[in-house]
Amino acid sequence: MSLPDLTYVSAPMVNQSDAPFRLLTRRYGATLTYTQMLEPCRLLNDREYLEFHLRDIQAPIAQGSDSSSSWDGYARPLVVQLCGNDPELVVKAARQVQTHCDGIDLNLGCPQEHAREGHFGGYLLGKQDWPLVQSIVSSMSHSLLVPTSTKIRLCPSSDPASATATFGQLLEHAGASWITLHARHVSAKRRRQGAADLDAVRALKETLSIPVISNGNVRSFDDVRENLEYTWADGAMVGETLLGNPTLFAGDLPDPVLISLEYLDICKQLPDVASLNTIRMHVQRFVKFQCSRRPWYPKFRSAISECQSIRDIEDLLHRGVTRWRGKAAKVLGAKDHVQNESSGVQEQEHEDILGSI
Repeated sequence: MSLPDLTYVSAPMVNQSDAPFRLLTRRYGATLTYTQMLEPCRLLNDREYLEFHLRDIQAPIAQGSDSSSSWDGYARPLVVQLCGNDPELVVKAARQVQTHCDGIDLNLGCPQEHAREGHFGGYLLGKQDWPLVQSIVSSMSHSLLVPTSTKIRLCPSSDPASATATFGQLLEHAGASWITLHARHVSAKRRRQGAADLDAVRALKETLSIPVISNGNVRSFDDVRENLEYTWADGAMVGETLLGNPTLFAGDLPDPVLISLEYLDICKQLPDVASLNTIRMHVQRFVKFQCSRRPWYPKFRSAISECQSIRDIEDLLHRGVTRWRGKAAKVLGAKDHVQNESSGVQEQEHEDILGSI
């Protein structure tokens, strides 16, 4: 089986890896995207759940749209991520979606409380569960039409890097085509406790013959390059920072209003794919990433929570945010004029005004 391009990967994120967002990150440099983690039991037993996620996975661009052609080719490659602790159940669920994607990933890193209670995700990393994990991955790799991958965290051990490398070997021998390592420990209370251990990523890469993707410690595209250089990984996966800057892999920092409108345009082309709550959350993150310290941001955060449609959000961006930013720019322009006219305006005052825009 051929593998997708693993260089720049948009991570699986709960309620935030919707098709419009995935398309946006692909347009701006991501070579591969993941769906959010899906539950096998619900794919098999909840028709509404299955149909909703099939719409998201297939993501057909509305025919006849003036801008539809600009998004052609960005829906794939795509990896669907599943969770679970039952080999038969995981394989059955994977067969529901395998013809619409380019890989199936087993989540072995989810730190959330419901994963602990259901005994899946990051709570299968203990050595006592390795035979079970091996059975799941082996069943997937021998039963599916697309490659099987895994996304893991550090294994609990007195020597986490060594234990994780050993676990990686087990996954490789079971048939995993590539492994993504988010090199932090599982913690239900703190998802990103401390910095990711890039030495552990490097140790895993040195141990395995299959590709390794590094996940963690990225705030800019320079971080991506430095991460890959240090770990020797085959690719970098980014989640949290992409939510604020979906153009990260293009090495860009877009205007938050313009990138929000671009995202909303895709949402209009793909109705009934992303929920209104997801759409609001994305736009809020785009604006927050660059404007969270602006004096008008609390007003924006409150206003967007009241939006009841995409049109409402567009109006907020056009009329509210644009107006608030315009007022701040006028204040800056007036201060610049005063500074030019009088040497009494200090440089620090100018910096304070810049910080308020």
